[in-house]
Amino acid sequence: MTPAAAATTSFAAAATVAAPTAPFRACFRLPLRGGPGAPRRAVASMAVSTPRSAAAASFLERRESERALHFVKYQGLGNDFIMVDNRDSSVPKVTPEEAAKLCDRNFGIGADGVIFVMPGSNGADYTMRIFNSDGSEPEMCGNGVRCFARFIAELENLQGTHSFTIHTGAGLIIPEIQSDGQVKVDMGKPILSGPDIPTKLLATKNKAVVQAELDVEGRTWHVTCVSMGNPHCVTFGAKDLKQVLQVDDLKLSEIGPKFEHHEMFPARTNTEFVQVLSRSHLKMRVWERGAGATLACGTGACAVVVAAVLEGRAERKCVVDLPGGPLKIEWREDDNHVYMTGPAEAVFYGSVAH
Repeated sequence: MTPAAAATTSFAAAATVAAPTAPFRACFRLPLRGGPGAPRRAVASMAVSTPRSAAAASFLERRESERALHFVKYQGLGNDFIMVDNRDSSVPKVTPEEAAKLCDRNFGIGADGVIFVMPGSNGADYTMRIFNSDGSEPEMCGNGVRCFARFIAELENLQGTHSFTIHTGAGLIIPEIQSDGQVKVDMGKPILSGPDIPTKLLATKNKAVVQAELDVEGRTWHVTCVSMGNPHCVTFGAKDLKQVLQVDDLKLSEIGPKFEHHEMFPARTNTEFVQVLSRSHLKMRVWERGAGATLACGTGACAVVVAAVLEGRAERKCVVDLPGGPLKIEWREDDNHVYMTGPAEAVFYGSVAH
């Protein structure tokens, strides 16, 4: 966790890091509204502590004021989010442009996205919306769903095992908080039809795009396309690769955007580069649509296992190593659903002038 850096005109920060059981506090200025000439008078404060501490309870009991937006920073394997209690409205409390400012790691709080806990719709207990760090809105986010579930448990003071339904842009998602604190999520059925992913690549196997050839600036990659409610392009290597892809050697910041913005993906795409360690153990790096290189991507890990099964590289139950840590993924044959299990935890609590 890195405290926000100082900027001469719009941001000032001071922080003291303590042990996990002690609070972390920082004060900073972070104007969300107005242009460069707007008054810099907004002040925010943050406090970090364990979710069940007195500091956390005190924080969660606060009511939103007209000038302050309260939030909790959560992370799932290093994929970090600003969580906002939006249960009193179906309209997000910040705009996409404001979300991008909040996510800035130098001039804002720093995050991969802002997630809003909203009233349920279509019969679900809750509704989840998310703005990426660039202000775009994805259909859903796998790591974000786990953080969402833990945040709900904190807001509702739930103890032990609980499950609930969440309405997302990708459909109904059902997370279950387990006794060990991990969150298991029923991610639903993978979408394999090219036009529904969407991709312009032609089907190669039973109407699915499996090991299709994709030209990326003169180099041909074999890709399998999967949607987990959001589009994924999974590759185990380029056509000219003579050995197992070594994902740590990739220059992700160079190759990632070329996949994301490729003309074959009309809605852009998330891209996973995968190294097979065994038939039950995979390693991946991800370039996320709208967020870039991240430490973890839950839907991406799910898509990777689906693609590996379709290509005959792995079993239906795998551990997937991401830069932020491992996820357990299972693509069940009996119901065709993909299940993801992994951690999520609160990092710190704060408020920002709004």
